[in-house]
Amino acid sequence: MKSSSAARYIVVLFLGIVAGAVVTLDMVVQADRENKEIAAPLPLDDLRAFAEVYSRIKSDYVESVNDKKLIADAIQGMLSGLDPYSSSLDTESFKDMRVETEGQFGGLGIEVTMENGFVKVVSPIEDTPAAKAGLKPGDLVIRLDDKAVKGMSLNEAVRLMRGKPGSDIVLTVVREGELKPLKFTLTRAVIKIQSVKNKLLESGFGYVRITQFQATTEKNLNEAVRKLEKDNGGSLKGLVLDLRNNPGGVLDAAIGVSDAFLEKGLIVYTEGRVADSRLKRSASSGDLLRGAPIVVLINGGSASASEIVAGALQDNKRAVIMGTKSFGKGSVQTILPVSNGAALKLTTARYFTPSGRSIQAVGIEPDIVVDEAKVTKSEAGDRFREADLVRHLDNGDAPKEEKKKKDDKTDKKRDEPGSRSLPASDDYQMQEALNLLKGVSIFKKTN
Repeated sequence: MKSSSAARYIVVLFLGIVAGAVVTLDMVVQADRENKEIAAPLPLDDLRAFAEVYSRIKSDYVESVNDKKLIADAIQGMLSGLDPYSSSLDTESFKDMRVETEGQFGGLGIEVTMENGFVKVVSPIEDTPAAKAGLKPGDLVIRLDDKAVKGMSLNEAVRLMRGKPGSDIVLTVVREGELKPLKFTLTRAVIKIQSVKNKLLESGFGYVRITQFQATTEKNLNEAVRKLEKDNGGSLKGLVLDLRNNPGGVLDAAIGVSDAFLEKGLIVYTEGRVADSRLKRSASSGDLLRGAPIVVLINGGSASASEIVAGALQDNKRAVIMGTKSFGKGSVQTILPVSNGAALKLTTARYFTPSGRSIQAVGIEPDIVVDEAKVTKSEAGDRFREADLVRHLDNGDAPKEEKKKKDDKTDKKRDEPGSRSLPASDDYQMQEALNLLKGVSIFKKTN
């Protein structure tokens, strides 16, 4: 009799909750005339089955389980069954998420998702323990210390990876191309993210790296470009915008960065079931670089907000996208606070580029594919030239003494930092981006 009473109680409870949701949906349908979906009838048989399972757990499970845990787990199960990004956030997780968008939090500095029950690395964040240890996009984390990840929720795994700064955690990782799992010992730290970094590659050519999109990223970008122009002594001839291994972040920051380089045109639009999830954002007048060419670098670790920027600049013909195909996270997650201080992170829409391309599970294809590689600088002094050959012909247009001075000057210039096309870097993709900008600059001069 006790089980039967409990079952009836749960059915009534869920009827009340779902009925309330139907009323809310009806109100949304009335307010949004474009939404023509009719609320489906309540699945009474399924709710009865749920109540029966709930009652059986309460009465027959080997250990006593309180109602709060069962209901929280049921909610988490509903959300995690939808997609890898929807989840329930308890009060602590909700607080952590708010802190992360402000650019400082504790942990390993790794953006993750769930895939086939394992934690998948989307991207290690630059200058964090995860990046320094050598974790790579696509790595699958199968153990956290001595705990198997299989069966954990994403929130549980993230909570284990966080901890007291200075404490260690061992991540066991499966990596494509490796015959056996790899182990990484990481020391937790307070993660302070510098959203925007910049440097002058060569005279006239700037480099800006965005590590993650935060509330202050647009402002930081403007400051970075102004600093580059000041260091250069005038306007830039071109800019490399590096979005590699940028896992995303705040949508408005991505829109602001795109707008900074566009005079007009659509930046991004989203489509979802309710009115609040549908938006269109277009650029306002004013180009931060005044038309100077841009090369955007992306790779498999460029996700979400990074893909919005790359897609907007690509579709508006404002930049050349270079590198490798991006991650393909084209869904919008909305944080919906609930009455007990917790929140839902719910996927509510999909992103589309200005031309109507869906980013989801497809990603951004670069205009020029350049794989990751390292560049090594050869010693030019070991090479023979025509002038080194015995009895070589003299240059008939200049006296020997004048020619010798010219050769000396050329050799000196060749060895000066920044005088060659290769900067002080072994980053092949960045080098190719710089070479392309130089080519565009030369082409503009000749036309």
